[in-house]
Amino acid sequence: MKPEELKGKVASVIGAGKSGLSAAGLLARAGARPFLSEFGAVSPEAAATLRQLGVPFEEGGHSERVFEAELCIVSPGIPQRVPVIREMHARGIPVVSEIELAYWFCPARIIGITGTDGKTTTATLIHRISEAEGERQGFRAFSVGNIGIPFSSEVPGMTAADIAVLELSSYQLEACFDFRPNIAVLTNITPDHMDRYGGSIEAYATAKYRIHARQGTGDTLIYNHDDPILRAHFDRQEPWPFRVVRVGLRAETLNAAPGDFVSVAEGEIVIRTSGSTEKLMRVDEIMKPGFRGDHNLYNVLSSVAAASAAGVAPETMRLVLAEFGGVEHRQEFAGHACGLDWINDSKATNVNALRQALQSVPAGMVLIAGGRDKGNDYSVIADLVREKVACIVAIGESRQKIADAFHGVVNVLPAGSFREAVELARKNARPGASVLFSPACSSFDMFRDFEDRGRQFKQLVRELT
Repeated sequence: MKPEELKGKVASVIGAGKSGLSAAGLLARAGARPFLSEFGAVSPEAAATLRQLGVPFEEGGHSERVFEAELCIVSPGIPQRVPVIREMHARGIPVVSEIELAYWFCPARIIGITGTDGKTTTATLIHRISEAEGERQGFRAFSVGNIGIPFSSEVPGMTAADIAVLELSSYQLEACFDFRPNIAVLTNITPDHMDRYGGSIEAYATAKYRIHARQGTGDTLIYNHDDPILRAHFDRQEPWPFRVVRVGLRAETLNAAPGDFVSVAEGEIVIRTSGSTEKLMRVDEIMKPGFRGDHNLYNVLSSVAAASAAGVAPETMRLVLAEFGGVEHRQEFAGHACGLDWINDSKATNVNALRQALQSVPAGMVLIAGGRDKGNDYSVIADLVREKVACIVAIGESRQKIADAFHGVVNVLPAGSFREAVELARKNARPGASVLFSPACSSFDMFRDFEDRGRQFKQLVRELT
């Protein structure tokens, strides 16, 4: 839809979170007639924002008025199966995401990143590389989407010369139809959000694949060729209507098939384009304490592939990559206290992210895990836990499930509070060991979000110091 077509349209916005408020504001400025409906309570700050925008709203449930609309914008945290969205579909009212709405307004080049793990690190790297190149070339780079800043809040300030780096969750992609990024990145697919997708990895992956559903000539799709689900998906259809770039840890494996790739050969990152291979920089110039592990190397390779596709100069990539030290809440060194190294991995909201952290931290650690379970299968990491973990401290709603899952594998201590969990970890860790906080669950049982959870963990570590 074109922005001018929204003028005068009645649009219902479901959800009064950050994306819902931003969507309502974008609609109001476009001359549409938005109405916001929140099933729970609207915060005083949100209510003040809506009144300032002149947007009417309701809270405490959805009235009949919400269906008096020509368009519905749904916040990502609201599943398609809830009654209000099902009724929208039944009445023939188009339902789109805040990402789709903002896309209609976006003049900038778009680099979209999705996948189960690595989205935030990859998006952060791409943004920093794009930002550095923009300083040289005279354009701006925006970091928006699932990373915490709504796309619709920033899109009014974008120009055709700019780059929008957009981290995308499966929730945000579910209701995208016209969305077409110039460059799309798929980091990996492993089981996550199984509670939302009925236990089906296929349904979850299908939502992720919407990132390339509208791509065509002139666009680029980058995917992790070492991921078996992605490899099977992209190998089954040739040719795709867009350029495909593969990333992987071994260049000799990717060399076996034609096409472009970014990989590692003899300790160096290499870029193959149109049959020509160029070296970028040594891996050991990038990987360092606090930013290590194969999972982070995949993030680097995806970032290089995206930056290269966007025309970023190699010297810009080298400069940013050499200085990068990781992102907050992702295997972040939180401090040395009581003779122990404390590691904040609050961003780990699924089992695969926990697996990556376990692989990166020395054996003998105490693991703090738990929160609101999303249909996790912990049995897939039982052998790794047996090898690497001395003791688990379990927190949150899932602490009994964690205790049951690792019964006979490792000692599990339940904690009734976050402070108690940190104290139990301190008491049960051997001198010189690490304490890894990698929940493998969402944060909403005890915290506002994973950032709040991670910052509370770091504060507790500071108090130990």
